[in-house]
Order: sequence, then C-alpha cells, then structure tokens
Amino acid sequence: MEMNIKKVLTPTPGRGLVIAGPCSAETEGQVMQCAKDLAKLNQVDLFRSGIWKPRTRPGSFEGVGKEGLQWLKRVKEETGLRTTTEVAKAAHVYDCLKAGIDVLWLGARTTVNPFSVQEVADALNGTDIPVLIKNPINPDLGLWQGAVERIYKAGITRIGLIHRGFSYHGKTSYRNVPRWQMAIEMKRKFPDLQMFVDNSHICGRRDTLQEVAQEALNLNYDGLMTEVHPRPDEAWSDAAQQITPQVFGEMLQNLRLRKPTADEVEMAELIELRRQIDEVDSDLIGMLGKRMQLADSIGEFKAARNIAVLQSDRWEAIMAEAAKAGVKHGLSEEFMKSYLRAVHQESIDHQDAIVNK
Repeated sequence: MEMNIKKVLTPTPGRGLVIAGPCSAETEGQVMQCAKDLAKLNQVDLFRSGIWKPRTRPGSFEGVGKEGLQWLKRVKEETGLRTTTEVAKAAHVYDCLKAGIDVLWLGARTTVNPFSVQEVADALNGTDIPVLIKNPINPDLGLWQGAVERIYKAGITRIGLIHRGFSYHGKTSYRNVPRWQMAIEMKRKFPDLQMFVDNSHICGRRDTLQEVAQEALNLNYDGLMTEVHPRPDEAWSDAAQQITPQVFGEMLQNLRLRKPTADEVEMAELIELRRQIDEVDSDLIGMLGKRMQLADSIGEFKAARNIAVLQSDRWEAIMAEAAKAGVKHGLSEEFMKSYLRAVHQESIDHQDAIVNK
C-alpha cells in the first residue's frame, strides 16, 4: 500500500524529538507543575498525559476523564507546549478535537483490536490531526501495520509509531521486552513514519530508562516518549517507571545522538566490514543447509524404524549446552534460545515431511 506520510513533529537540529509528561493526569496542580518544569528544559516537543487509562483489572485508577482535557488546554496556553493524550474510542476523539489537543495516540490495548482502531479511524475521518500508534501488546506485526493502514485510510497523513515493547510470559529484566527487530521491520515497511521509543513501558523501572533510550537512538529512532512526574513515588499509576523533570533533564543531557550515516572516509571501512559479514552469513547459511540435510537423514532413519520425531530429553540437553556455549562466544542466552528453537522447528518440519510420506 503506497502512502504519502508526513512528519508528526519537526525535528530540531542537533537533538532527538522529545515527548514527556506524567503517565496519568491526576490533578490540575500536578499537571501544571510537571508541564512548567518540563518547559524550562526547552527540549520537550510534546507534553503527554493520560486522561483515560485502560487498566487490566477493575478498581484501578482509570483516569480523570474529560475534565483533564481542560488541564491540557491550560498547559498549552501557559507554557506553549503542544499536548497529546491517548484515545481508545470515538467519544475520546471527539472530546480531544473539541479541547484542541494537538496529537492523539493509540495505546497498545487499542492497536491489538482492529474493531477499536476502526472506530477511532472513523471518528478521525475528515480531520487533519497527527496520530501516533503504539505497537500492540502481543508481538504481531500485522496488527501494528493494520492500525497504520486504517488510520491512513481515514485521511490522516501525519502518522508516527511508538515502540513500547511486547508482553512476555517469562523471566526478563524488562516490563515489556523490546524485540528491537520487530520495530526495525516495521520501520522498513514504513520508512517515512517517525519512530519513538517509549522507554518507560519497555523498562518498567527508572534505573534502565537511559540505557534503553540510548539504544533506540543508536538504532536511528527519531525520539523518545518518557513518563515524567513531579513526585514519581506518589504517582497514581506506574510509579516505578516515572522520573522527575530534573532527572529527565539530566538523562537528556547524557544521551548521545548518532549520525544517520557515515561520511565517505568512514564508509569505505564500513563497506569492508559489511563485506566480511556477508561472507560469514553465506557460510552460516551453507552450514544450516548441511544441518538440514542431516535432519533429513535422521527423519529417514526414524521413518524406517517407526521412531517418534521429537526426542524431548535430547532436545533439552542440546538447548542447555548450546546456550552455554553461545554465552562463551559473546551471544546472549535469549538469542541462543530463540535461534535454537527456530533451527529445531525447521528440523522437526523436515523430519515430519519425511515420516508422513
């Protein structure tokens, strides 16, 4: 689908784009204090605050609702900061348009539901307001892509992406695992869409916010969305991942922007390194091909003797030993397990095809 996409925000030379503000608008005083403190940094492009908060379980704070829109209106009038908030249904869109909100965003729980995205898209029809779209909770690139296409078909051309990580049911240091490759693939599909990292939701805690923000800048993201609160420990939602405006300002000062590409002298060295990687990749593909030939032979052996394809004990032993070996060579355990699962699944598919002939 060919698209004519425009920028949601215009970059300031020398720095990345910055979206910041509290997770939730709690009181008018809290919103105004945060906005005024952030405005002093002179680096914030968009003030964010949740007005309607989709919560996993009932009884949690679900936002102040329409009343908070007037607080955001005051933020714009008194600080000059443009504002953004999350919308999940048509009524939210209409209320935001009436209040003069500058940018809307679709949250992860909305992006995951095409019916909800379409409802928002229908409400947007005939408007010209920029929209940011967070990745869906689950790692489904099709849902993220579909949300972009639905909003674009509504006539919105200023569309951006927010990478906030994906749910993961296992032990991890992240609140939502980044799965950087999925965001990179989304950017490949839509190269004109600005990409922001929501380091707050990826991390879920304060101490790793700068690390994740820097990694995103290293990957040539356009900017970041970070949750900032004047008194984070007292926040009514997501207290552990919010920081004060002062700490946020220090984080911005410590972030390092990367050049989007190399100059002519640097490019020659980079081309040579890429050539070497291409050679190694070619060797790896060849070795994987040989491995699958052996898997075919094993499949023929099992078929002739009526042996089950999956040998669970052997697979568990391979996983444990290979993961350890990978770590010794500088490879993360998570990568090794993902790689081994993919190779094992391909081997199983090969053997299944032979056994089922």
